[in-house]
Amino acid sequence: MKPDGVFIGAMFGGETLVELRVALQLAELEREGGFSPHISPFVEVQDLGSLLNKNNFTMITIDTDDLKVKYPTIFQLMRDLKGMAENNASHNRKVHLHRESMIAANAIYADLYANEDGSLPATFQVYYWIGWKPDPSQPRALKPQKSDVSLKDLDKFEDIAHTMGKVDMPKNEK
Repeated sequence: MKPDGVFIGAMFGGETLVELRVALQLAELEREGGFSPHISPFVEVQDLGSLLNKNNFTMITIDTDDLKVKYPTIFQLMRDLKGMAENNASHNRKVHLHRESMIAANAIYADLYANEDGSLPATFQVYYWIGWKPDPSQPRALKPQKSDVSLKDLDKFEDIAHTMGKVDMPKNEK
């Protein structure tokens, strides 16, 4: 990337699909005596910031957006995930999920997370980021400024302001 070039991105991370992960794990534990990850792992915001920092990006900004999408069953959710190419990309995953485990996962999902209208919420946490490649022409952060007033003295603001002569406001009558 050229100097002063910007890198803008977005990806799923954090608590994405937490409801589906829990339901699948509980169903597999119950039906098969163990579980395998069926959802790709997601990056945490700290790891994303570290990754950008290690690759010499500056002025990094990361924002997050939590979205809840309603589905009638987990089967429609999983169909949408496959259509988004967000089905599990792990190479060491168990390829087959038994029908009984899927039906149990749907029941567990509904029991634990169903909305009042019976729909099932699916959480998607999206991380958005911006990072700049360093360049001498880039603006620099200002040096931290020192305050003459502590926040613990905020209740005494009027007295301090009058003493310092910086604020011209009438003193409260006692």
